[in-house]
Amino acid sequence: MNLPLITDQDYTKVDYTKTELPKAECHNCTFVDCNFSATQLSNNMFIDCEFVNCNLSNVNVKHTTFKDATFNECKLIGIVFTECNPFLMSFAFIKSNLSFSSFFECKLNKTVFDTCYLENVEFSKANLSQAIFKDCNLFKSTFNNTNLEKANFKTSYNFYINPQLNSLKLAKFSKEGALNLLKIYQLDID
Repeated sequence: MNLPLITDQDYTKVDYTKTELPKAECHNCTFVDCNFSATQLSNNMFIDCEFVNCNLSNVNVKHTTFKDATFNECKLIGIVFTECNPFLMSFAFIKSNLSFSSFFECKLNKTVFDTCYLENVEFSKANLSQAIFKDCNLFKSTFNNTNLEKANFKTSYNFYINPQLNSLKLAKFSKEGALNLLKIYQLDID
């Protein structure tokens, strides 16, 4: 599918719930204070694009390509990232809310989650090797058969990761976080 090419454009305060974003291949574009809530982003391409203070909650991302996309202070609630085009998928999430989203089976090596709220996020069967979870709240997020090798959780909290069901080789945790890994054993530790 050949999409029209849009490069080096800045979009500010556009409400895409009223004005539909045209299907396009966007390169090096910036979206600031835009509302995409519950819109169709399916079959679009976002390469080297940045989203700042945008609402992307419940968007449809079926077959959408995100390569080197950065989300800064965005609301990304309920997005099924599993439906994205997996080829070259890469993100950085900074000060964003991704609650109730799904990364089931996604390949997210080296992905950065910096100061994000990640309540009830589905990470099962994802490859998060070398991912960085910096100052993230992972309350009730699910890790099951997830590759977390060399991932960094040193400053994150409220996570429950079963070491018997996930690959944790060389993953980094604070002392408190490492004790959290022992919850499965119901130990009484003073």
